[in-house]
Amino acid sequence: MQQTIDRPTSHRRPGLPRTGGATPRAPHTPLAPAPIRRPLPCRGTDDPDLWFAESPALLEQAKVLCGECPVRDACLAGAMDRGEPWGVWGGEIFERGVVIPRKRPRGRPRKVVAA
Repeated sequence: MQQTIDRPTSHRRPGLPRTGGATPRAPHTPLAPAPIRRPLPCRGTDDPDLWFAESPALLEQAKVLCGECPVRDACLAGAMDRGEPWGVWGGEIFERGVVIPRKRPRGRPRKVVAA
């Protein structure tokens, strides 16, 4: 006597009830339009070295370009977290890992505060 093996006739998991047909699909909801992305000033410039220039005038120009950047705050926070050693990040000038208000030209003596 041969033994017969019960094999499922469909690809559904055993133990689940039959639904009687295909599962109805949810109605298609249109997606919201993608936000308009403005190019980042540091990515769209012809001179990427502008953000790491030695000249105070060029660094000020880089700061102005950062002023209208949509990710300025995140850029500044990331640079502070990483301790960026130098350059313009988030519209601020970093020198030796510290934000400075402006870059002084080379060779000029430091100001001495009169007491």
